[in-house]
Amino acid sequence: MARRRLFSSCIVLMALTGAGTPLWGQTAGFAYVANCGNVCLGIGPGDVSAYSIDGTTGALTPVAGSPFPAGTGPFSVTVDPTGQFAYVANGGSNNVSAYTIDGTTGALTAVAGSPFAAGSRPSSVTVEPKGQFAYVANAGFGSNNVSAYSINGITGALTPVAGSPFPAGFEPVSVTVDPTGQFAYVANDSSDNISAYSINGTTGALTPVAGSPFPAGESPNSVTVDPTGQFTYVTNASSENVSAYSLDGFTGALTPVGGSPFPAGGSPESVTVNPTGQFAYVANFLTNNVSAYAIDGITGALAPVAGSPFPAGSFPASVTVDSTGQFAYVANQGGGNVSAYNINGTTGALTAVDGSPFPAGSSPVSVTTTAGPPPPVF
Repeated sequence: MARRRLFSSCIVLMALTGAGTPLWGQTAGFAYVANCGNVCLGIGPGDVSAYSIDGTTGALTPVAGSPFPAGTGPFSVTVDPTGQFAYVANGGSNNVSAYTIDGTTGALTAVAGSPFAAGSRPSSVTVEPKGQFAYVANAGFGSNNVSAYSINGITGALTPVAGSPFPAGFEPVSVTVDPTGQFAYVANDSSDNISAYSINGTTGALTPVAGSPFPAGESPNSVTVDPTGQFTYVTNASSENVSAYSLDGFTGALTPVGGSPFPAGGSPESVTVNPTGQFAYVANFLTNNVSAYAIDGITGALAPVAGSPFPAGSFPASVTVDSTGQFAYVANQGGGNVSAYNINGTTGALTAVDGSPFPAGSSPVSVTTTAGPPPPVF
């Protein structure tokens, strides 16, 4: 969700405050980190750290009241496209925490009725681009499916979609939706493939795409679709590479890109693409770094960015890029912190933000961002 710009006011405001420093403040948005706590070791509850993002530097400042309580073992956090609601998949308590987001401060307040029941070991949660439906990958034994929910646009409450949950492969650990909201993709960690579904735009129900599931590497554990909707990327933890696919915009089918898979670091755990679709970033859990790639806009192939990989903290488990495309954030599970980087808009290279890494909770495993409040209208 891009920050609104008021060109008619910019010249006057920059003259008053200095070029590039808006009069209404420097907050570029908010960042949220799911801290799975001791559940990563088998016991205990977790929480969600919330931060405001400095729009000039990318530095993180804790939101008042942070961290906010979650269920047992929060493994994944996402924010709906409107920036009104946040959702957390609690892998230890088999449910989804829902929150309203204070648009000014970034603070979280539990939605009435939260948490909402999910399957066994929900490991990933996403919201489709219109904000109408949420999807949760349930990786636990006896589930191996995807829960689908309709979202109440006023309260943020979740209601199961008719027919939910929908079958997936073995140990589905990551779920994403393409930018058009037509297709959903699930990485099945223990069956080494990707389940693909078409989404009913009225009901939110999932129907397998012809040819699904599609082969991946060993232990695929993160899946994303680039902002143009042309390409899909999957990290394969055991084969230490990234599978790349072209996405058929009519059918949702996936076809491997020439040269795929592309090398990554040790146990790549998470993949994201910047808002312009120029660069991809992968968090490598065992080599404590981030691989950066330039994306070929025609073929979808990946080429390492000069200087890649870039250092991260201990056991980086998740990577995201903020809505402005200026900053990248990595949740370091072993370090209990978040690495922050400036992104070179031309090369895609990463440079550590001053003050990075920033403290988080116990075992941070997922990070997401959302745009901040819009500037005032003059």
